[in-house]
Order: sequence, then C-alpha cells, then structure tokens
Amino acid sequence: MNAHHDLSRWEQSHDYGTGNARAEAGTRWVLWITLVTMIVEITAGWWFNSMAVLADGWHMSSHALAIGLSVFAYGAARKYADDPRFAFGTWKIEVLGGYTSALFLLAVAGLMVLGAFDRLLEPQPIRYGEAMAVAILGLLVNLGCAAILHRAGGHDHHHGHGHDHSHHHEDLNLKAAYIHVITDALTSILAIAALAGGWIYGWDWLDPACALVGAVLVALWAKNLLRDTGRVLLDREMDHPVVEEIREVIATLPAGTHLTDLHVWRVGNGTYACAVSLLTHSSALTPLTVRQALAIHEEIVHVTVEIHHCDECPT
Repeated sequence: MNAHHDLSRWEQSHDYGTGNARAEAGTRWVLWITLVTMIVEITAGWWFNSMAVLADGWHMSSHALAIGLSVFAYGAARKYADDPRFAFGTWKIEVLGGYTSALFLLAVAGLMVLGAFDRLLEPQPIRYGEAMAVAILGLLVNLGCAAILHRAGGHDHHHGHGHDHSHHHEDLNLKAAYIHVITDALTSILAIAALAGGWIYGWDWLDPACALVGAVLVALWAKNLLRDTGRVLLDREMDHPVVEEIREVIATLPAGTHLTDLHVWRVGNGTYACAVSLLTHSSALTPLTVRQALAIHEEIVHVTVEIHHCDECPT
C-alpha cells in the first residue's frame, strides 16, 4: 500500500475568503450613517429635553456597535489575508463577526422584552408627536442603509461549472449587518403603527404589545443567524450538496475504486476543501487523476487525496 497527497488549486489562488471589498465598503457607509444619526438624536434629545429622542439615539448606539463589529471583521480578514498562520485563510473571521452580531441581536431582543413588560406593568405618558417623528426618522435611515447593504451583497453568487447544480452562498458578516438594519426598520414600523393607534384611539397598551412582537421576530432572526454561522464555524458541512457532487465524481473513477473516508469543510464564501481516502485495485489511479476529475467543480479549491492500492480489492 502507498499513500499520495495532492494540494490541488490551493497554492494557485489566494483571493477568496479574504473579505468582500464591495460588502466592506457598503457596511462602512452604513456605520457612518448610523453614527451620525445616533449623534444627532442624542444631541437633539439633550437639547430639547426629549426622552423619546434620547432613548432612540442610545438604541442606535447598540446597532452602531454591531455594525462596527462587521466592519472590524472585514478589516481583520483583509489585514491578515497573507498571514501563513491561517492555514485556510481568514474568511472565518468574518463568520465569527456574524456570529457575535447574532448574540448582540439576542441581547437587543431581551432588552425589548424587558422594556415592553415594564411599560405594560407601569404605563408611562407618551409624547406622541416627538415619538412619531423619531420613529419615522429611524425608518427612513434604516431603509436607506438596507438599500446600501442590499446592493453591496447583490453579486454574492458562486456557481460550479460543468454540473447542473448551482448553490447560493451568503456573506454571513454582511447578512448580520443587514439583519441589524432590517430589525431596526421593523421596530420602527411597529412603533409607528402602535403610536398611531395610541394617538388616535388611546390604546396605550399597543406600544409595548408591538414591542413584544418585534422582540420575537428579532430573536427568530438571531437564532437563524446563529445557526448559519455556527454551522460554518463548527465545519458542519457533510449535508451540503457539494458532498454528494464529490461522491458522484468518485463513482466515475475506475472500477474497483472504493471511497473509504471523506471530509468536506468550507474555507471561503462558497469555496470548500476536502480530504478523500480511496481503496483501489487500479494501478493507474493517481491523486492527479482524482484532482482532475473534481476540477469540474470550481468551488472545491483544496483537495487532499490518499490512495491505498490493493490488487485483491473486489471489482
């Protein structure tokens, strides 16, 4: 028996998994817009002695912190892209940023629940005019930021050539920033509806009730983001369609070749590495043959092949 290892296209390409320049630029713009809006609201709230405006300004600060984390993750991934200590590149720094942002979202949802129950138990007088103006301002800002992030991520697709399957891959760091903006827009919409009901019909309970609904939706989005980012960080990829594609390629190799071990994990945004162990009676089968067969799937960028030759293998 003998074993061979093939490093495939990893040495030939280093530009995936190092961050998305367009997404980073869009996220940076959103951060500046959020920071400016936050400062304006806090200053206006202090100057006009409005607790509603002041509270929304401080609420904006939590989103600025989370979006700033996304910008930091992009910058760190780019800065250390050529650091040899990162065996498979720095893309997972971005995923880690998305995971941490999801934890921030859960914290925001928890604070929303606490605030809503506090208002239900001890109703406070609401200055509807100011609160409505703040909610509308927040909605407009967040819709603008959402449009910027949507354009920044509009090209985030990868397709494997030579096969009917195509897969959509999300920039999870950008998705985290986008969810923060969308959840803030959602809370603004709910707040506008609740304030309108309270202003017109005197339904003071509608404001905390809508806050509870918003908190549930934010928590659900946070849970989904934690699932998606955690899956990548823990290398839980063996149910991905690319795994079945690799098995289909292995099935086309010379008769009497058996797949004895397979590991697949993501190393970039839509790019994968795999380790393949084969048992074969074909003396013509080499790691180069396997690599060339798998080359039809461009998303597989790093292949390690181990071949055990055995003349007595079943055909």
